Amino acid sequence: MALYKRGRQTVLPNSNNNVSNGINGYHNGVNGHCKSVKTTSNGMNGHHHIGNGFSKVPSAEPEKDYQSWYHEDYEDTPIYIGVVTYLCYLVLAIVGYIKDCLATIGIGRNSVPKDAPKHKDFVALYQDFDSFFTRHVYIRIRDCWNVPIGSMPGAEFDLLERESPDYNVTFRFTGRKHTAVNLGSYNYLGFSENKGRRTDDVIESTTKYGVGICSSRQELGNLDIHNELESLVAEFVGQEEAITFGMGFATNALNIPSLIEKGCLVLSDRLNHASLVLGIRLSGAVVRVFEHNDMQSLESKLRRAVIEGQPRTHRPWKKILIVVEGVYSMEGSIVKLPEVIALKKKYKAYLYLDEAHSIGAMGPSGRGVVEYFSVNPKDVDIMMGTFTKSFGACGGYIAGNKDLIDHLRVHSHSATYACSMPPAVVQQIISVTKCLMGKDGTSLGKERVRQLRINTRYFRQRVKEMGFIVYGNDDSPVVPIIICLPTKTTAFSRECRKRGVGVVVVGFPATPIIEARARICLSAAHTREMLDKALNVIDEVGDMLSIKCSKRSFKLYDIPSDEKTK
Repeated sequence: MALYKRGRQTVLPNSNNNVSNGINGYHNGVNGHCKSVKTTSNGMNGHHHIGNGFSKVPSAEPEKDYQSWYHEDYEDTPIYIGVVTYLCYLVLAIVGYIKDCLATIGIGRNSVPKDAPKHKDFVALYQDFDSFFTRHVYIRIRDCWNVPIGSMPGAEFDLLERESPDYNVTFRFTGRKHTAVNLGSYNYLGFSENKGRRTDDVIESTTKYGVGICSSRQELGNLDIHNELESLVAEFVGQEEAITFGMGFATNALNIPSLIEKGCLVLSDRLNHASLVLGIRLSGAVVRVFEHNDMQSLESKLRRAVIEGQPRTHRPWKKILIVVEGVYSMEGSIVKLPEVIALKKKYKAYLYLDEAHSIGAMGPSGRGVVEYFSVNPKDVDIMMGTFTKSFGACGGYIAGNKDLIDHLRVHSHSATYACSMPPAVVQQIISVTKCLMGKDGTSLGKERVRQLRINTRYFRQRVKEMGFIVYGNDDSPVVPIIICLPTKTTAFSRECRKRGVGVVVVGFPATPIIEARARICLSAAHTREMLDKALNVIDEVGDMLSIKCSKRSFKLYDIPSDEKTK
């Protein structure tokens, strides 16, 4: 059973994962047994570090000890707040329909999109209901998004002030700007910077290679630094080879169809990113969704897939692919990777791990959730990540064994048709990766990873102490603060911005209707003074809007003495 669908039908080298038996490709049915290997924890982060940061012993059974330090919290929204939230949306809908009815008789402004008169005999391009939410909800709060900045998006940035003469239909700049603490960018390690050694490397690379390449990798767009980057990434993540792409979203959307096809089954986490969802849909494979981070739900669907096979014919699936993320960017949760690996071995499935938000930000040396849980990276068949967060660049990568990467070089639409990654971006990623690996002769990379963990623990516990409902894992740098009501969500964004704190707010339909939130992204570049300023503002605005709805009491973690001085 090969991982990819075309080309040479060779199997992955991991013998635990690829013992085939006729057309089925499985053995031992649903009763396969696994060996148990235990790992140890170290201090507050629960990692152990061997050699290059990875455990050398493959694990076939989930390590139970990690649950002693693995903690996630999802406090339920109070019922009365949920009811009020639904009533808010109901009132918005009623008012919207009344305005639309009045507009049809000439009272008020008719903002419903219309087809051109010459297209009256064609199928309607615009549907009134499709744009209803945009016209009557989003347009009212549009100033909370697409906020322009006028500086480098570091720990602090300059927000450009704008105003609207027509209730957010259009905007115009006032010419004023003000500095704010940046709690919205994915600049986890603070490498989005405009000075220092890495910036000097980028300037030198631009001088040597120019700005753009104007060709794809398969034609005349393959530079020596592209090959250097891919070798470095493979070494960093502990895989045999890697391939890089110029766009993180496309890394998922345009590569998954090259790996699976009709007759394959994908088991996808309910909260997987849109790029994963799009790639799975484009592949033509059957997809079944399991509950978020729920191993019982995943195993139930795996067992049923192995026993029943494909619908109607009951033939065995060509491949079963489990798709998960390392850190979920909207929930702040971390995948239970040891248990996922144990299940994929037990049922002889493949594992696709998206480390977009975890690579660089998790693990003692930034090697992602694989290092965070001290599992063998070879147990992950397809390891994907992006350079748009911790690396302060753009693009993405897929790492795995040589046969997998050779297949993608030929069959991936992103590798075949997309323009090569610009040299300046390549050099930025190379410099950051070397910094994380210590190949630049400094310990700056590990220090920033450690500082991010300190900032994360401090910020999360302070916000919980204030009485907010906070989702996610204690070690996740993504901190969702639940607000619920749409009116208070937008007010939270505006009031924080007035007080010099830039936050991102998210609501329905991107989240469940009663789980609108502010999504805080922390950075190693944040100083304790910046975090305290932001926390004071969040505390003040939270009291003003009455959004501290948690019924639990929390105490700040005991921070080691060397970390208290940070």
